[in-house]
Amino acid sequence: MQTDDHLHHPESPDRTRDQPESQGSDTSTDPAPHPSARSRLRELVELSVVVLAVLFGLRLVVMPFAVDGASMDPYLEDGEHLVVNRLAYAEANLTSWMNVLPGIDVGEGDTVSFGHPKRGDIVVLNPPVHSDSPYVKRVIALPGETIGFRDGLVFVDGQPLTEPYIDGATTFCSNTRWCSLTVPADSVYVLGDNREHSSDSRAFGPVKIAAIVGKVFFTNWPADRFGPVRSPDYDDTVP
Repeated sequence: MQTDDHLHHPESPDRTRDQPESQGSDTSTDPAPHPSARSRLRELVELSVVVLAVLFGLRLVVMPFAVDGASMDPYLEDGEHLVVNRLAYAEANLTSWMNVLPGIDVGEGDTVSFGHPKRGDIVVLNPPVHSDSPYVKRVIALPGETIGFRDGLVFVDGQPLTEPYIDGATTFCSNTRWCSLTVPADSVYVLGDNREHSSDSRAFGPVKIAAIVGKVFFTNWPADRFGPVRSPDYDDTVP
């Protein structure tokens, strides 16, 4: 950190006592010229480009999202502001990126996955029905698992699912097409926490993982709910 004395440049600096007077010549130094308007404009453009690049990069990784409705009550409130990790389940083939370079062909290569959906994750998704905006739901059943409903409970692979986030609410399914099925390999089954007021996989079926925008990991408004969004700690087996 620079202090004021480092920044101070008087127009006529005092000589030190051991500095001799000049004889017959003017040794004064002209002040540094001010940058031209063109130079300042170029610096402003460069700074703008850097700022836009940073913002664009952040947009590729995270996305703000506001909850619209009560389908995730009581865990998420209507109007709550969320931050979504867009790379949580993303896949990338680094080899294919290299193939776009002229004269380089390194073959197909392997696809790298940043992660996979887990039971209990809260996700933002594009539903398989017409909607002007994404939905926010919770992942309940994973690829290859069998979902079912009975006696107000959710069953996964025949076992009742413990759901602390619904605060003891009951869950029913009236659409027989989507009430008992095995989740496809490329999809997940999602539900809203507010089971009586949620349009979810009971209404439109499993959601493809490719349709998931990202995982909700933080809430930044209202202030009293500021902090990370945590998921239940389910293991590989259904409790």
